Amino acid sequence: MSMLFDASHIDAESRASETDHVSLRLWLRLLTCTTMIERHVRERLRERFDITLARFDLMAQLARAPKGLRMSELSRRLMVTGGNVTGLTDQLVAEGLVVRRELPDDRRVYTVCLTGKGRRQFNAMAAEHERWIVDMLADVPAPDRDALYRLLGVLKAGVSRTTTRGGSPADA
Repeated sequence: MSMLFDASHIDAESRASETDHVSLRLWLRLLTCTTMIERHVRERLRERFDITLARFDLMAQLARAPKGLRMSELSRRLMVTGGNVTGLTDQLVAEGLVVRRELPDDRRVYTVCLTGKGRRQFNAMAAEHERWIVDMLADVPAPDRDALYRLLGVLKAGVSRTTTRGGSPADA
């Protein structure tokens, strides 16, 4: 078997050529970086804590909301269906990491909160997660990281404006 690889299967960016519009190449580079970082984080979470990224993300949302969140709010924040949130929540409840609480004024609605055990476990995972991200970005000099952060904010604002208008600047 040959040890040569088709570059188009390595990452999204490798599918672009110099003849493609720079905006397309930029988008593919962003996608590739995101995918690489996410893959590494997924692997580390699984190896180190035996947890999925989806469960970590749900716990992260709850860590930011000490009073808990409604299932519908969790679904909105995680950008997944209610069924996905229910499945993740069921798993975390079974492990004693989160608890569901009925709302006194509407017993059909639940809030989900981290338990003490869940908060301790999440804090340990979050500290390592931060170190992994810092390590992955360590080769980028601090001024460049700051500039990239600022420029990505400009990109985010532009994309938000374009998508809320329902078109693109070229369509205007």
